[in-house]
Amino acid sequence: MEHPFTNNIKAILKNEFGQKSEIVFEKSMLIQYLNEKTRSAGKGSKARGSFANLYAIYVIVEDYMLKNFHKKGDYTQYEGAMFNVLLSRQRKLPFGSKLQNHALNNRTNAEFQKYFPDAGYTPILRNLETNRYWINENLLKITIGEKVINIAKVVIKIIDEYARTKQDAFQRFVKSCKELQEIGKTTPQKVEAFIIGLLSPNVDARLFEIVSYSILKYYYHDQQIYWGFEIDKLNKENLTLYKTGRTNANDGGIDFVMKPLGRFFQVTETIDFKKYFLDIDKIQKYPISFIIKSTEPKENILQRIEENAQKSYSIKEIVKKYMDCIEDIVNIPLLTARFQEVVKQGYLNNVLDEIVLQSKVEFNDDNNEY
Repeated sequence: MEHPFTNNIKAILKNEFGQKSEIVFEKSMLIQYLNEKTRSAGKGSKARGSFANLYAIYVIVEDYMLKNFHKKGDYTQYEGAMFNVLLSRQRKLPFGSKLQNHALNNRTNAEFQKYFPDAGYTPILRNLETNRYWINENLLKITIGEKVINIAKVVIKIIDEYARTKQDAFQRFVKSCKELQEIGKTTPQKVEAFIIGLLSPNVDARLFEIVSYSILKYYYHDQQIYWGFEIDKLNKENLTLYKTGRTNANDGGIDFVMKPLGRFFQVTETIDFKKYFLDIDKIQKYPISFIIKSTEPKENILQRIEENAQKSYSIKEIVKKYMDCIEDIVNIPLLTARFQEVVKQGYLNNVLDEIVLQSKVEFNDDNNEY
């Protein structure tokens, strides 16, 4: 299936292979996989990038080229690239500084097989005993007539172009935020509209988490509670929301924690009860609030979770124990209402500043010139 970035891919292929470029595109499963993974390039900074799997392929193909196997030599005799070298290289690439090992170890191959179940090949080969990695050379060599074409160079060029496109989109996003910080002093309505536009079901999951955190941080931060161990010695403390890690890190963590109440928040874009129950199990059925990238009414969401769970669990008491752990459901309409409350309290620019700060952290950007 074609999308806006497909034109970039085809231009790179045409520049490299001329009239044979269309045949290469059609015959190469690896190029078609890259085409699937670069859909978000044309959707701007708010669309999720797919760097982990792309960079897993990138660093192994790069190693292949550095050893000159795309031109000569017997790759079957190569001892393989070392895992720590590949992971280190991934983390030096744009948006890659916090990437983990999952894509190199399994996810890339699993996803490739999902797209091409009858392929007979997986892109990444590895030896678990030596921790060495290879690209599957069968996917790099395309036979056209009697000629064999090696696509290693264009694989690198396509992923480089995708990273540049996403980087440009992100930089434009941050610059827009910076401009709005100035505009907001005179026309705050534009800032409000911009942030509300980020509360959308089709926005990038990472950006949705960042915006949710920024709104809720200022929604809660003026609220105070009194607590203590003795009735005449109570402490007065503002509620403080902490972001506990990177977005979509797949590290098993909880997204936000509130002090001093000890409330847990998890951001999600699914209504699959298995995901909710898994998060509840992670914290041994401690109460948890879910922030959901959905406009569906919270009552409907809870009902769907419970009904689907009851189809899988024959014991209603088990489902009830899990459902009792869902402390709250925060959907997009509720987030929007809380944002409007924050604006009334005068924290509009604070929310925008927080979005800029968290975005630069999330997208591994240290440039302070935007």
